Amino acid sequence: MAAEVKIDTFITGPLETNTYVIRCGGSCAVVDPGMMEGEALPLGGEAPAMIVLTHGHGDHIAGVAALKAAFGGVRLLCPAGDAEMLSDGALNLSLAFGLDVTAPAADELLEPGQMVAIGPSQWLVLDSSGHTPGGVSFYCAEAGVVITGDSLFAGSIGRTDIPGASTGKLLRNIRRNLLTLPDDTRVLPGHGPETTIGCERRTNPFMLAAPRR
Repeated sequence: MAAEVKIDTFITGPLETNTYVIRCGGSCAVVDPGMMEGEALPLGGEAPAMIVLTHGHGDHIAGVAALKAAFGGVRLLCPAGDAEMLSDGALNLSLAFGLDVTAPAADELLEPGQMVAIGPSQWLVLDSSGHTPGGVSFYCAEAGVVITGDSLFAGSIGRTDIPGASTGKLLRNIRRNLLTLPDDTRVLPGHGPETTIGCERRTNPFMLAAPRR
């Protein structure tokens, strides 16, 4: 029997970023650690093996430095296209909110098509860029879950009226790489409630209005 994938959700920071803690087979990973406001994630003393980022915006990387400091061996995995955003508050848009959020350099740069192992579970890196130049999603077929960052939300999509964004690119990648997943796949977004691929295919107004190219 395959090991169970357990995912806990924590809402972090003033922009209410969804930070996910994935546990499987004795291994732990933190996805998109947002601003903790002085409080650590309730990991119960468990040291995460890795921090995984869907993209490089400040609200999704604000907790990286604290986790790296608390757990010296934790590895940081970042989409290659967003790597420069980690060290630049202007690029990661935190300066626009009066902050200067930075994070340590990534230990590994991710490209679409790679697999990320969290214990025995395997997570496919999908290209969902368009909200940022290199944004990705993480899909675990066995668990029936995709973590989409700020690409696809319940009833919406990521903002594209910001530097480095592209509406056409985001819509194409959602249609090609996310909406092709099974209907019952759980969608865990970077903000707001979870949804399913089938629900978004049928009802998301951005998908219904977008030209099919």
